[in-house]
Amino acid sequence: MTPKEENLPQCARKKLRFTLETSLDGHVRAELKHPKNLAMITLNTNYMLTWDWDQSSSESGAVNFTTQYVAKYKLTSKRLSKKKSPVWITACEKTWRRSCDLTKFSLYYLGIYVLRVQANVNGDVSAWEQKEFCPDTDADLGPPNKVDLSPAGSDLDVFISDPVTSTNISMKENHPELYYHVVYWERSAGQQAVGTQTLDSSANIVTLPNLKPWTWYCVRVQSRYDYYNKKSIFSSPHCMQTEGATPWWQIFMYFMASLVTTFLVILLPLYSCFRCYKTLKETWFPSVLLPTPIQYLWDSTGYDIPRLVSPESDSELLCDRVTVEPLLHILPPEAVPAPLSCLEPDSRHSRQDSSGSGDSGVYSTGGSSGLRQPNTSHSSTLAEVFDLVQVKIQDMAPGLKAQHVNVDEGIVDMCV
Repeated sequence: MTPKEENLPQCARKKLRFTLETSLDGHVRAELKHPKNLAMITLNTNYMLTWDWDQSSSESGAVNFTTQYVAKYKLTSKRLSKKKSPVWITACEKTWRRSCDLTKFSLYYLGIYVLRVQANVNGDVSAWEQKEFCPDTDADLGPPNKVDLSPAGSDLDVFISDPVTSTNISMKENHPELYYHVVYWERSAGQQAVGTQTLDSSANIVTLPNLKPWTWYCVRVQSRYDYYNKKSIFSSPHCMQTEGATPWWQIFMYFMASLVTTFLVILLPLYSCFRCYKTLKETWFPSVLLPTPIQYLWDSTGYDIPRLVSPESDSELLCDRVTVEPLLHILPPEAVPAPLSCLEPDSRHSRQDSSGSGDSGVYSTGGSSGLRQPNTSHSSTLAEVFDLVQVKIQDMAPGLKAQHVNVDEGIVDMCV
Protein backbone atom coordinates (compact mmCIF):
# COMPACT_ATOMS: atom_id res chain seq x y z
CA MET A 1 0.00 0.00 0.00
CA THR A 2 1.33 3.41 -0.97
CA PRO A 3 1.63 6.33 1.47
CA LYS A 4 -1.25 8.06 -0.24
CA GLU A 5 -3.50 5.07 0.35
CA GLU A 6 -2.57 5.03 4.11
CA ASN A 7 -3.81 8.60 4.54
CA LEU A 8 -7.17 7.80 2.84
CA PRO A 9 -10.22 6.80 4.90
CA GLN A 10 -11.07 3.11 4.97
CA CYS A 11 -14.09 3.46 2.63
CA ALA A 12 -11.99 5.33 0.09
CA ARG A 13 -9.33 2.64 0.20
CA LYS A 14 -12.00 -0.05 -0.46
CA LYS A 15 -13.37 1.90 -3.42
CA LEU A 16 -9.90 2.29 -4.95
CA ARG A 17 -9.18 -1.42 -4.46
CA PHE A 18 -12.47 -2.32 -6.21
CA THR A 19 -11.52 -0.14 -9.15
CA LEU A 20 -8.16 -1.94 -9.42
CA GLU A 21 -9.86 -5.36 -9.42
CA THR A 22 -12.40 -4.53 -12.13
CA SER A 23 -9.89 -2.93 -14.50
CA LEU A 24 -8.71 -4.67 -17.65
CA ASP A 25 -5.11 -5.39 -16.62
CA GLY A 26 -4.97 -4.20 -12.98
CA HIS A 27 -2.96 -1.00 -13.70
CA VAL A 28 -4.92 2.24 -13.68
CA ARG A 29 -3.64 5.73 -13.30
CA ALA A 30 -6.00 8.37 -12.06
CA GLU A 31 -4.49 11.01 -14.33
CA LEU A 32 -5.31 9.03 -17.57
CA LYS A 33 -8.64 10.32 -18.72
CA HIS A 34 -11.26 8.09 -20.32
CA PRO A 35 -12.95 8.77 -23.71
CA LYS A 36 -15.93 11.09 -23.65
CA ASN A 37 -19.09 11.87 -25.63
CA LEU A 38 -19.84 8.41 -26.99
CA ALA A 39 -22.29 8.68 -29.91
CA MET A 40 -23.82 6.38 -32.54
CA ILE A 41 -23.94 7.26 -36.25
CA THR A 42 -26.62 4.98 -37.72
CA LEU A 43 -28.57 4.44 -40.92
CA ASN A 44 -31.02 1.52 -41.05
CA THR A 45 -28.77 -1.32 -39.75
CA ASN A 46 -25.39 0.35 -40.27
CA TYR A 47 -23.91 1.32 -36.87
CA MET A 48 -20.80 3.33 -36.12
CA LEU A 49 -19.69 4.19 -32.54
CA THR A 50 -17.65 7.41 -32.15
CA TRP A 51 -16.11 9.24 -29.17
CA ASP A 52 -13.96 12.21 -28.20
CA TRP A 53 -10.52 12.13 -26.62
CA ASP A 54 -8.46 14.77 -24.86
CA GLN A 55 -5.16 14.76 -26.73
CA SER A 56 -3.32 16.36 -23.80
CA SER A 57 -3.73 13.12 -21.85
CA SER A 58 -1.51 11.19 -24.28
CA GLU A 59 1.49 13.50 -24.53
CA SER A 60 3.74 10.83 -23.07
CA GLY A 61 2.98 8.28 -25.84
CA ALA A 62 0.68 7.02 -28.55
CA VAL A 63 -2.88 6.19 -27.59
CA ASN A 64 -5.12 3.36 -28.82
CA PHE A 65 -8.67 2.37 -27.98
CA THR A 66 -10.59 -0.84 -27.29
CA THR A 67 -14.33 -1.16 -27.87
CA GLN A 68 -16.57 -3.90 -26.42
CA TYR A 69 -20.28 -4.62 -26.26
CA VAL A 70 -22.69 -6.98 -24.50
CA ALA A 71 -26.45 -7.50 -24.38
CA LYS A 72 -27.96 -5.56 -21.52
CA TYR A 73 -30.00 -8.47 -20.18
CA LYS A 74 -26.71 -10.26 -19.36
CA LEU A 75 -25.84 -7.53 -16.85
CA THR A 76 -28.95 -8.06 -14.69
CA SER A 77 -28.66 -8.57 -10.94
CA LYS A 78 -29.88 -12.17 -11.23
CA ARG A 79 -26.82 -13.20 -13.15
CA LEU A 80 -24.51 -11.11 -10.98
CA SER A 81 -25.85 -12.86 -7.92
CA LYS A 82 -24.45 -16.14 -9.25
CA LYS A 83 -21.03 -14.51 -9.40
CA LYS A 84 -20.74 -14.98 -13.17
CA SER A 85 -19.22 -11.97 -14.86
CA PRO A 86 -20.71 -11.17 -18.32
CA VAL A 87 -18.72 -11.99 -21.43
CA TRP A 88 -17.91 -8.80 -23.27
CA ILE A 89 -17.43 -9.09 -27.02
CA THR A 90 -14.49 -7.10 -28.37
CA ALA A 91 -15.48 -5.22 -31.51
CA CYS A 92 -12.32 -3.12 -32.01
CA GLU A 93 -9.04 -3.71 -30.17
CA LYS A 94 -6.15 -1.27 -29.85
CA THR A 95 -7.12 0.89 -32.79
CA TRP A 96 -5.89 4.45 -33.18
CA ARG A 97 -9.19 5.57 -34.78
CA ARG A 98 -11.76 7.31 -32.67
CA SER A 99 -14.56 5.18 -34.07
CA CYS A 100 -15.59 1.54 -34.29
CA ASP A 101 -17.88 -0.06 -36.91
CA LEU A 102 -20.40 -2.45 -35.36
CA THR A 103 -22.32 -3.26 -38.57
CA LYS A 104 -20.63 -6.57 -39.24
CA PHE A 105 -21.79 -7.97 -35.87
CA SER A 106 -25.47 -7.92 -36.99
CA LEU A 107 -26.91 -6.62 -33.73
CA TYR A 108 -30.47 -7.71 -33.08
CA TYR A 109 -32.70 -4.86 -34.21
CA LEU A 110 -35.05 -5.04 -31.20
CA GLY A 111 -32.33 -5.73 -28.63
CA ILE A 112 -30.65 -3.40 -26.11
CA TYR A 113 -26.86 -3.36 -25.89
CA VAL A 114 -24.24 -1.78 -23.65
CA LEU A 115 -21.19 -0.39 -25.41
CA ARG A 116 -17.95 0.68 -23.73
CA VAL A 117 -14.64 2.22 -24.80
CA GLN A 118 -11.25 2.33 -23.01
CA ALA A 119 -8.08 4.26 -23.78
CA ASN A 120 -4.58 2.74 -23.57
CA VAL A 121 -1.31 4.74 -23.41
CA ASN A 122 2.00 2.89 -23.06
CA GLY A 123 0.32 0.01 -21.21
CA ASP A 124 -1.65 2.32 -18.92
CA VAL A 125 -5.42 2.08 -19.40
CA SER A 126 -8.24 4.42 -18.53
CA ALA A 127 -11.62 3.72 -17.02
CA TRP A 128 -14.41 2.40 -19.31
CA GLU A 129 -16.88 4.83 -20.77
CA GLN A 130 -20.25 3.16 -21.43
CA LYS A 131 -23.37 3.84 -23.53
CA GLU A 132 -26.63 2.00 -24.10
CA PHE A 133 -27.90 1.45 -27.62
CA CYS A 134 -31.19 0.07 -28.99
CA PRO A 135 -31.40 -0.06 -32.83
CA ASP A 136 -35.19 -0.04 -32.89
CA THR A 137 -35.39 3.29 -31.10
CA ASP A 138 -32.00 4.88 -31.76
CA ALA A 139 -31.11 3.89 -35.35
CA ASP A 140 -31.99 6.42 -38.03
CA LEU A 141 -34.25 5.49 -40.92
CA GLY A 142 -32.87 5.86 -44.43
CA PRO A 143 -34.60 7.28 -47.55
CA PRO A 144 -35.96 5.03 -50.32
CA ASN A 145 -33.24 3.04 -52.01
CA LYS A 146 -34.39 4.17 -55.47
CA VAL A 147 -37.08 6.42 -56.99
CA ASP A 148 -38.16 6.26 -60.65
CA LEU A 149 -40.81 8.11 -62.66
CA SER A 150 -42.90 6.92 -65.58
CA PRO A 151 -45.53 8.88 -67.57
CA ALA A 152 -49.10 7.56 -67.44
CA GLY A 153 -50.90 9.82 -69.88
CA SER A 154 -51.35 13.16 -68.18
CA ASP A 155 -50.36 11.61 -64.81
CA LEU A 156 -47.08 10.31 -63.44
CA ASP A 157 -46.31 6.95 -61.79
CA VAL A 158 -43.73 7.00 -59.01
CA PHE A 159 -41.86 3.72 -58.40
CA ILE A 160 -40.36 3.58 -54.89
CA SER A 161 -37.86 0.98 -53.70
CA ASP A 162 -37.80 0.24 -49.96
CA PRO A 163 -34.78 1.27 -47.88
CA VAL A 164 -32.60 -1.77 -47.27
CA THR A 165 -30.50 -3.11 -44.44
CA SER A 166 -26.78 -3.87 -44.58
CA THR A 167 -27.72 -7.33 -45.93
CA ASN A 168 -30.02 -5.89 -48.68
CA ILE A 169 -33.26 -6.78 -46.89
CA SER A 170 -36.20 -4.37 -46.91
CA MET A 171 -36.53 -2.24 -43.80
CA LYS A 172 -40.22 -3.15 -43.77
CA GLU A 173 -39.07 -6.39 -42.13
CA ASN A 174 -38.12 -4.30 -39.08
CA HIS A 175 -40.77 -1.57 -39.45
CA PRO A 176 -43.97 -3.06 -40.93
CA GLU A 177 -45.78 0.29 -40.61
CA LEU A 178 -43.21 2.14 -42.72
CA TYR A 179 -44.74 4.49 -45.33
CA TYR A 180 -43.63 7.20 -47.76
CA HIS A 181 -44.21 10.92 -47.84
CA VAL A 182 -44.20 12.12 -51.47
CA VAL A 183 -43.69 15.80 -52.32
CA TYR A 184 -44.18 16.95 -55.94
CA TRP A 185 -44.38 20.29 -57.69
CA GLU A 186 -44.57 21.86 -61.13
CA ARG A 187 -41.24 23.01 -62.49
CA SER A 188 -41.34 26.45 -64.05
CA ALA A 189 -39.04 27.87 -66.71
CA GLY A 190 -36.78 29.37 -64.04
CA GLN A 191 -36.40 26.02 -62.20
CA GLN A 192 -38.71 27.31 -59.50
CA ALA A 193 -41.19 25.10 -57.59
CA VAL A 194 -44.80 26.03 -58.32
CA GLY A 195 -47.84 24.57 -56.55
CA THR A 196 -46.14 22.10 -54.16
CA GLN A 197 -48.35 19.13 -53.19
CA THR A 198 -47.88 16.16 -50.85
CA LEU A 199 -49.08 12.58 -50.80
CA ASP A 200 -48.62 9.75 -48.24
CA SER A 201 -48.67 6.10 -49.26
CA SER A 202 -47.33 2.77 -48.03
CA ALA A 203 -47.39 1.29 -51.56
CA ASN A 204 -44.32 1.10 -53.73
CA ILE A 205 -46.15 2.49 -56.79
CA VAL A 206 -47.83 5.85 -56.40
CA THR A 207 -49.77 7.71 -59.13
CA LEU A 208 -49.75 11.48 -58.96
CA PRO A 209 -53.22 12.63 -60.08
CA ASN A 210 -54.59 15.84 -61.60
CA LEU A 211 -51.44 16.89 -63.44
CA LYS A 212 -51.29 19.15 -66.48
CA PRO A 213 -50.49 17.55 -69.83
CA TRP A 214 -47.10 18.23 -71.41
CA THR A 215 -45.81 19.78 -68.16
CA TRP A 216 -42.62 19.10 -66.21
CA TYR A 217 -43.03 17.88 -62.60
CA CYS A 218 -40.42 17.08 -59.96
CA VAL A 219 -40.77 14.51 -57.14
CA ARG A 220 -38.87 13.62 -53.97
CA VAL A 221 -39.76 10.99 -51.36
CA GLN A 222 -39.20 10.59 -47.60
CA SER A 223 -39.43 7.41 -45.47
CA ARG A 224 -41.41 7.64 -42.23
CA TYR A 225 -42.14 5.49 -39.17
CA ASP A 226 -44.53 7.18 -36.76
CA TYR A 227 -44.22 4.81 -33.77
CA TYR A 228 -40.82 6.28 -32.82
CA ASN A 229 -41.35 9.39 -34.95
CA LYS A 230 -38.62 8.41 -37.39
CA LYS A 231 -38.20 10.46 -40.56
CA SER A 232 -35.53 9.98 -43.17
CA ILE A 233 -33.99 12.65 -45.34
CA PHE A 234 -35.65 13.27 -48.72
CA SER A 235 -34.41 11.52 -51.81
CA SER A 236 -32.86 13.60 -54.57
CA PRO A 237 -35.46 15.27 -56.87
CA HIS A 238 -36.52 13.42 -60.03
CA CYS A 239 -38.21 15.36 -62.85
CA MET A 240 -40.24 14.20 -65.87
CA GLN A 241 -42.70 15.64 -68.37
CA THR A 242 -46.27 14.39 -68.49
CA GLU A 243 -47.94 13.33 -71.72
CA GLY A 244 -51.29 14.03 -73.37
CA ALA A 245 -53.18 13.53 -76.63
CA THR A 246 -50.75 12.90 -79.48
CA PRO A 247 -50.96 15.69 -82.15
CA TRP A 248 -51.56 14.76 -85.82
CA TRP A 249 -48.14 15.99 -86.96
CA GLN A 250 -46.43 13.69 -84.48
CA ILE A 251 -48.47 10.72 -85.76
CA PHE A 252 -47.47 11.61 -89.33
CA MET A 253 -43.81 11.79 -88.35
CA TYR A 254 -44.03 8.37 -86.68
CA PHE A 255 -45.63 6.96 -89.85
CA MET A 256 -42.91 8.39 -92.09
CA ALA A 257 -40.22 7.15 -89.76
CA SER A 258 -41.71 3.64 -89.89
CA LEU A 259 -41.74 3.73 -93.70
CA VAL A 260 -38.11 4.79 -93.88
CA THR A 261 -37.16 2.12 -91.37
CA THR A 262 -39.02 -0.53 -93.36
CA PHE A 263 -37.29 0.54 -96.58
CA LEU A 264 -33.85 0.49 -95.01
CA VAL A 265 -34.32 -2.80 -93.20
CA ILE A 266 -36.26 -4.85 -95.82
CA LEU A 267 -36.45 -3.27 -99.27
CA LEU A 268 -32.91 -1.98 -99.55
CA PRO A 269 -31.27 -5.40 -99.00
CA LEU A 270 -33.68 -6.98 -101.50
CA TYR A 271 -32.89 -4.34 -104.09
CA SER A 272 -29.17 -4.81 -103.55
CA CYS A 273 -29.51 -8.58 -104.06
CA PHE A 274 -31.48 -8.03 -107.27
CA ARG A 275 -28.85 -5.67 -108.66
CA CYS A 276 -26.08 -8.11 -107.86
CA TYR A 277 -27.98 -10.94 -109.56
CA LYS A 278 -28.61 -8.83 -112.66
CA THR A 279 -24.97 -7.75 -112.87
CA LEU A 280 -23.72 -11.32 -112.62
CA LYS A 281 -26.22 -12.49 -115.22
CA GLU A 282 -25.19 -9.77 -117.68
CA THR A 283 -21.53 -10.62 -117.08
CA TRP A 284 -21.71 -14.39 -117.59
CA PHE A 285 -24.72 -14.59 -119.92
CA PRO A 286 -24.70 -11.42 -122.09
CA SER A 287 -27.79 -10.60 -124.15
CA VAL A 288 -25.67 -9.44 -127.16
CA LEU A 289 -24.85 -12.46 -129.39
CA LEU A 290 -21.76 -12.97 -131.54
CA PRO A 291 -21.81 -11.73 -135.16
CA THR A 292 -23.24 -14.17 -137.73
CA PRO A 293 -19.92 -15.13 -139.38
CA ILE A 294 -18.30 -15.85 -136.04
CA GLN A 295 -21.41 -17.68 -134.83
CA TYR A 296 -21.31 -19.81 -138.03
CA LEU A 297 -17.65 -20.64 -137.55
CA TRP A 298 -18.33 -21.54 -133.95
CA ASP A 299 -21.17 -23.92 -134.84
CA SER A 300 -19.37 -25.50 -137.85
CA THR A 301 -16.09 -26.24 -136.12
CA GLY A 302 -17.70 -27.96 -133.14
CA TYR A 303 -15.43 -26.18 -130.60
CA ASP A 304 -16.57 -24.19 -127.59
CA ILE A 305 -14.11 -21.40 -128.37
CA PRO A 306 -14.62 -19.58 -131.70
CA ARG A 307 -11.62 -19.36 -134.07
CA LEU A 308 -10.90 -18.25 -137.63
CA VAL A 309 -10.30 -20.76 -140.41
CA SER A 310 -7.02 -20.49 -142.30
CA PRO A 311 -7.22 -20.07 -146.12
CA GLU A 312 -5.17 -23.25 -146.65
CA SER A 313 -7.80 -25.40 -144.99
CA ASP A 314 -10.80 -24.01 -146.93
CA SER A 315 -10.88 -26.79 -149.51
CA GLU A 316 -10.41 -29.49 -146.92
CA LEU A 317 -13.05 -28.31 -144.45
CA LEU A 318 -15.66 -26.73 -146.73
CA CYS A 319 -15.43 -28.73 -150.03
CA ASP A 320 -16.89 -32.16 -150.70
CA ARG A 321 -18.07 -34.22 -153.65
CA VAL A 322 -21.82 -34.06 -154.24
CA THR A 323 -23.52 -36.80 -156.25
CA VAL A 324 -26.37 -35.53 -158.46
CA GLU A 325 -28.88 -38.04 -159.76
CA PRO A 326 -30.43 -36.97 -163.11
CA LEU A 327 -34.17 -36.43 -163.07
CA LEU A 328 -36.18 -38.24 -165.76
CA HIS A 329 -39.16 -36.39 -167.11
CA ILE A 330 -41.92 -38.33 -168.84
CA LEU A 331 -43.04 -36.19 -171.73
CA PRO A 332 -46.58 -36.29 -173.03
CA PRO A 333 -47.11 -37.74 -176.56
CA GLU A 334 -47.56 -34.44 -178.19
CA ALA A 335 -44.26 -33.18 -176.80
CA VAL A 336 -42.22 -36.01 -178.26
CA PRO A 337 -40.40 -34.75 -181.42
CA ALA A 338 -40.77 -36.56 -184.78
CA PRO A 339 -38.16 -39.18 -185.56
CA LEU A 340 -35.28 -38.28 -187.76
CA SER A 341 -34.32 -40.33 -190.79
CA CYS A 342 -30.67 -40.17 -189.92
CA LEU A 343 -28.48 -39.31 -186.99
CA GLU A 344 -25.66 -36.79 -186.86
CA PRO A 345 -22.28 -38.30 -186.55
CA ASP A 346 -21.41 -36.45 -183.31
CA SER A 347 -24.70 -36.89 -181.57
CA ARG A 348 -24.63 -38.77 -178.36
CA HIS A 349 -26.87 -41.76 -177.78
CA SER A 350 -28.38 -42.91 -174.59
CA ARG A 351 -27.12 -46.08 -173.07
CA GLN A 352 -29.20 -49.20 -173.15
CA ASP A 353 -28.84 -52.33 -171.18
CA SER A 354 -28.66 -55.89 -172.58
CA SER A 355 -32.34 -56.55 -171.90
CA GLY A 356 -33.39 -53.95 -174.43
CA SER A 357 -35.04 -51.63 -171.97
CA GLY A 358 -34.61 -47.93 -172.74
CA ASP A 359 -32.84 -45.56 -170.41
CA SER A 360 -33.54 -42.30 -172.18
CA GLY A 361 -36.73 -41.55 -170.37
CA VAL A 362 -38.76 -41.01 -173.63
CA TYR A 363 -41.50 -43.44 -174.42
CA SER A 364 -43.65 -43.86 -177.53
CA THR A 365 -47.42 -43.67 -177.46
CA GLY A 366 -48.02 -45.19 -180.95
CA GLY A 367 -48.04 -48.79 -179.66
CA SER A 368 -44.71 -49.76 -181.36
CA SER A 369 -42.70 -52.40 -179.54
CA GLY A 370 -39.32 -51.02 -180.64
CA LEU A 371 -37.48 -48.18 -178.90
CA ARG A 372 -36.92 -44.87 -180.61
CA GLN A 373 -33.34 -43.73 -180.90
CA PRO A 374 -32.66 -40.28 -179.36
CA ASN A 375 -32.11 -37.48 -181.79
CA THR A 376 -30.40 -34.12 -181.55
CA SER A 377 -33.38 -32.37 -180.04
CA HIS A 378 -33.64 -35.11 -177.44
CA SER A 379 -30.03 -34.57 -176.38
CA SER A 380 -30.58 -30.86 -176.02
CA THR A 381 -33.64 -31.53 -173.91
CA LEU A 382 -31.58 -33.73 -171.54
CA ALA A 383 -28.95 -30.98 -171.24
CA GLU A 384 -31.67 -28.54 -170.26
CA VAL A 385 -32.78 -30.95 -167.53
CA PHE A 386 -29.27 -31.00 -166.00
CA ASP A 387 -29.13 -27.22 -166.21
CA LEU A 388 -32.37 -27.10 -164.27
CA VAL A 389 -30.93 -29.42 -161.60
CA GLN A 390 -27.90 -27.15 -161.24
CA VAL A 391 -30.10 -24.08 -160.86
CA LYS A 392 -32.18 -25.78 -158.14
CA ILE A 393 -29.07 -26.80 -156.24
CA GLN A 394 -27.84 -23.21 -156.32
CA ASP A 395 -31.20 -22.04 -155.03
CA MET A 396 -31.05 -24.47 -152.10
CA ALA A 397 -27.43 -23.64 -151.21
CA PRO A 398 -26.47 -20.09 -152.34
CA GLY A 399 -22.95 -20.55 -151.00
CA LEU A 400 -22.23 -23.53 -153.21
CA LYS A 401 -21.05 -23.31 -156.81
CA ALA A 402 -20.61 -26.07 -159.36
CA GLN A 403 -17.14 -26.33 -160.77
CA HIS A 404 -17.79 -29.18 -163.19
CA VAL A 405 -20.89 -31.10 -164.31
CA ASN A 406 -20.60 -34.47 -166.00
CA VAL A 407 -23.96 -35.28 -167.56
CA ASP A 408 -23.19 -38.89 -168.38
CA GLU A 409 -21.76 -39.75 -164.96
CA GLY A 410 -24.23 -37.63 -162.91
CA ILE A 411 -21.46 -36.29 -160.65
CA VAL A 412 -21.03 -32.61 -159.75
CA ASP A 413 -18.07 -31.12 -157.90
CA MET A 414 -19.38 -28.45 -155.50
CA CYS A 415 -17.43 -25.93 -153.41
CA VAL A 416 -18.27 -22.94 -151.23
